Amino acid sequence: MTRQPARILLADDHAMVRSGLRMILDAEPDLQVVAEAANGYEAIDALAHTPADLAILDIAMPRMTGLQAAREITRSHPHVKILILSMYDNEQYFFEALKAGASGYVLKSVADRDLLEACRATLRGEPFLYAGAVTALIRDYLHRARHGETLPSTILTPREEEILKLIAEGDTTREIGNTLSISAKTVDRHRANILKKLGLRDRLALTRYAIRSGLIEP
Repeated sequence: MTRQPARILLADDHAMVRSGLRMILDAEPDLQVVAEAANGYEAIDALAHTPADLAILDIAMPRMTGLQAAREITRSHPHVKILILSMYDNEQYFFEALKAGASGYVLKSVADRDLLEACRATLRGEPFLYAGAVTALIRDYLHRARHGETLPSTILTPREEEILKLIAEGDTTREIGNTLSISAKTVDRHRANILKKLGLRDRLALTRYAIRSGLIEP
């Protein structure tokens, strides 16, 4: 009996990148791209009507990032495994990816080398960590062991993260309201809650936080 190929959702806001990755994946008999998306919202929408075993998500996408989408997919489609794609060998992004439910983190610069191995490891239920990530993980573990620290959990709601991302991208209150179909008053209330929760004072501080959290690229 022939085994069915693993079904893959591929999300990246650059069509050329998606096309290149799809060629790599579809050339393998055990892997098949069944859906594509240009942002996190499209990825979640695609999963609603196209069953998939693995979601490959670019970390930095407009409207909803790969990290935000990963959290939602982990909640609503817990059987779907997740891989995060990134241009950046960045420890903070890597740890955020793990916290969001991803099983692996693949650098785009070596995707042609690592992606197939990462997909197969993730589908087997094993984590995929590139060499630099392993070093970061060990260093972080040792640091926390010495200082008795734990990684902070996400304290913002998904809606607050959406608004924080748009604020950091420079959108005005009215633009954010239009994008999310909520009133300017509601946007202002969310902004106040975000500032209070994070202990921050202004847009610049929010933008720095968004960069550290992987919501936007530096």
